[in-house]
Amino acid sequence: MESILSQVAHYSGTLIEAMALVIIVVGSIEAFFAGIHAMMSKQTNEHDKRAVWLRYGRWLVAGLTFQLAADLVHTSIAPTWDEVGRLGAIAVIRTFLSYFLERDMDEMRLRMQAPERKHSSEPQP
Repeated sequence: MESILSQVAHYSGTLIEAMALVIIVVGSIEAFFAGIHAMMSKQTNEHDKRAVWLRYGRWLVAGLTFQLAADLVHTSIAPTWDEVGRLGAIAVIRTFLSYFLERDMDEMRLRMQAPERKHSSEPQP
């Protein structure tokens, strides 16, 4: 029974890793082309450029979350202390990366909303 569970965990973890890879690759390709378009377009403003990086950050946070899930699945069946230590280190690193990405995204979101608030608070003629 443990052998079957181990195989299921292995294949499940590998599948989740593949999903994370797809998320990161698709997000990177999208950000690349959106960034090129934003740099080449004369109509693009700073708000549009920030929106590209904000969306890319969301893709990266999603990818990191899936990678952490895959690591959890891989070590779920009879982990050794070495595997637990590795998982702990990976979890800490990915959690910090996600935290700082989220913080930067929140800051960027606030900057993007600031001009909208400024314009909406001005009296209309």
